Amino acid sequence: MSPRAQSGRDSVAAELYLRSGAAAYGVSAEQFASILEEIKRKYCRDASANAKDEFCAALRLEELALARACSAGNEKAWEEFVSRYRQKLHGMALRITRDSAHAAELADSLFGDLYGVGTRNGTRSSKLAFYTGRGSLEGWLRTVMAQEFVNRYRKQKRTVSLEEQTEEGAQFVAKNSEPTHPLDLRLEAATDEALAELSAEDRFTLAAYYLDGRTLAEIARALGLHESSISRRLDRLSTGLRKRILAGLRERGMRHAQAVEALETDVRDITLDLRARLMQDSGTAAFPGRKVPAPNAGEASE
Repeated sequence: MSPRAQSGRDSVAAELYLRSGAAAYGVSAEQFASILEEIKRKYCRDASANAKDEFCAALRLEELALARACSAGNEKAWEEFVSRYRQKLHGMALRITRDSAHAAELADSLFGDLYGVGTRNGTRSSKLAFYTGRGSLEGWLRTVMAQEFVNRYRKQKRTVSLEEQTEEGAQFVAKNSEPTHPLDLRLEAATDEALAELSAEDRFTLAAYYLDGRTLAEIARALGLHESSISRRLDRLSTGLRKRILAGLRERGMRHAQAVEALETDVRDITLDLRARLMQDSGTAAFPGRKVPAPNAGEASE
């Protein structure tokens, strides 16, 4: 690399470090550069230097610095994280569990995983070390929270049947006359089937808008389309998915009223453990020849 090119790389790295605010949490420029290198190796190993710079510039750098500083045990970063997200996490948990006691238990458990109460190979292990800044930290936390709830449900499911839980008045059973658990395995299967039928571009659009919080304009730029086209596509996708999932639920034995009740919330809440399906093929590899940012509104599977 020529001296001029090296100077340019150093200048970009310095700008990204400054934008991240990582210094406030005791993260050095070298440490932050190492974090970015790790992320680039994972998502754009074969890209050009300029493309890698653009990729890094599009990351949520400030949130990335905060998350990684928390995972490293920086108390100032953790205090900032608690201030920003503790109440939000409890709200997410309450929305999922619909029960204050279970919500508090779920949120507190996740806080432990985020803080890093456990160890791996003698090293503190924090889930925040898996956040890569490609989507909002709040969106990533929502996905991790949802997956933790699903994992708990599945673990419980292996020891106690759904029928037994219903008879015992388990909190997650809907309070209407035809109860349907929001994570009923039939709903999971029907939703998975419907999403699998979508093209990679359609999954990208849904993930970018509903999970990653991208604007219509940002998605339109990414796909080289007009903003109005993205708006129409989202309307078409939402309507089409609802119809496909309802049909799939009826095919799996649900009465119409049960199926409608299961879909009373929006697309994001249909089945929480299937967010990864929307992220599938949502990166640049799904669109050969196009410069498409890789939204990851969840990143929980990383």
